[in-house]
Amino acid sequence: MSFLKEIERRRTFGIISHPDAGKTTLTEKLLLFGGAIQEAGAVKNNKIKKGATSDFMEIERQRGISVATSVLAFIYKDKKINILDTPGHKDFAEDTFRTLTAVDSVIVVIDVAKGVEEQTEKLVEVCRMRNIPIIVFINKLDREGKDAFDLLDEVEQKLGLTVTPLSFPIGMGYDFKGIYNIWDKTLNLFSGDKKQVVSEGVEFDDIDNPELDTMIGEKAANQLREELELAIEVYPDFDLEAYRSGHQQPVFFGSALNNFGVKELLDCFIEIAPSPQPKKAEERLVDSKEKELTGFVFKIHANMDPKHRDRLAFVKIVSGTFKRNAPYLHVRHNKKLKFSSPNAFFAEKKEIVEESFPGDIVGLHDTGHFKIGDTLTEGEVLHFKGVPSFSPEHFRYVNNADPMKSKQLTKGLDQLMDEGVAQLFTLEMNGRKVIGTVGALQYEVIQYRLEHEYGAKCTYENLNVHKACWVEPTDPKNDEFADFKRVKQRYLAKDKQGQLVFLADSAFTMQMTQSKYPSVKLHFTSEY
Repeated sequence: MSFLKEIERRRTFGIISHPDAGKTTLTEKLLLFGGAIQEAGAVKNNKIKKGATSDFMEIERQRGISVATSVLAFIYKDKKINILDTPGHKDFAEDTFRTLTAVDSVIVVIDVAKGVEEQTEKLVEVCRMRNIPIIVFINKLDREGKDAFDLLDEVEQKLGLTVTPLSFPIGMGYDFKGIYNIWDKTLNLFSGDKKQVVSEGVEFDDIDNPELDTMIGEKAANQLREELELAIEVYPDFDLEAYRSGHQQPVFFGSALNNFGVKELLDCFIEIAPSPQPKKAEERLVDSKEKELTGFVFKIHANMDPKHRDRLAFVKIVSGTFKRNAPYLHVRHNKKLKFSSPNAFFAEKKEIVEESFPGDIVGLHDTGHFKIGDTLTEGEVLHFKGVPSFSPEHFRYVNNADPMKSKQLTKGLDQLMDEGVAQLFTLEMNGRKVIGTVGALQYEVIQYRLEHEYGAKCTYENLNVHKACWVEPTDPKNDEFADFKRVKQRYLAKDKQGQLVFLADSAFTMQMTQSKYPSVKLHFTSEY
């Protein structure tokens, strides 16, 4: 198959939502349709029945939440689909923000009963800033929930989207009869007992046909006709260009747990979603159809297999073909590296691939060469933007609880911080280590993983810090900067890359510092 055809058949997208909207369940059902798994694991909230295929860390199975982005791939109707299933929990938002730099489109999952929730708003805002094409999937229709029109209004108002429904529910909750698929004019009827079996749609292009009354009952049929008429009047027709440029968002209804509406979503998705898109580097715009390889690391995962202490760097290929054993330039280190066993993913299974194309995610075994944001090319010096570290919101001292295991603790912290799950700061004054995270739940995850993956134990001590600010002096040699360092010595630390960080204890301290030392700039992200 030619290079351009390979690009054309790829779809790389992320699934985002508030926790518990059914994101991981939807991912599983998509895999089920792709024939990638034979039976879905019923993921019950906080009870481990049979862990969801995409949640492969022990702590995720125990808690029933996803804490790390999983990379999954399958073939469906000759399209190569790469899914990035992201954590919904706000404590892991940073992982999700970084993942959004590696996708070409997203599916937003919304719970029919809860509607648009806070975390969904934040994530959609990031997508809108980047004009990422969005499809909305309203989930859990077999439960009692909000009216379809109310939900569509809420999505428009709270998320600032321009929606157009491509499927419509027939009833809801106890009265849920099925879904009419506006996109390809089919009718899917619901039978709640067949949760694992995929239901086929019946072609039905004329809803005025009296046959509809016999299939779903006269009352439901009349209600569907009225609602569809209203929907067609109120909402714009689907426009492919508007969707791909991020200005219109198609909406599908369904129930992922019951396999309902998922196939319709997938069939439409592979037709309308964009193939790999150009990506902006600091130097220039890189087109996915270029022959030379470019790619960037958007995630690092330590201990994919706890028995083998391996780290994997996840690389999104932007252009060109990634070939096994070919030498590529690691731009930050300015040296050539070869990779003898690049991995492609399917949930917990990894397989070695000979070549990968734009849009694909490749896992590279890493002994510490990579950090998040690194670029690989065939020689050109490029830096892809948009993979920053944000200022953490929680700070704690980390102490070694087992002095015999200090080596393991240092190694564990070092590797986990490379993953970007949290940030490590070393105080200039006494060398004490401080962990900064976006959410408090991260501390539990770090403690758990240190003990179970590295055999090290740690305890935490609270530290009163409001924000970590990266320090950029206008002139590192002037007296003002020297005075700043002397006065603020107690609050200065180095991050993992050796950059100077000011740990401010309040917003007032930051304001005062800025006015007293105007030539010292303070930034809330490490990529200023």
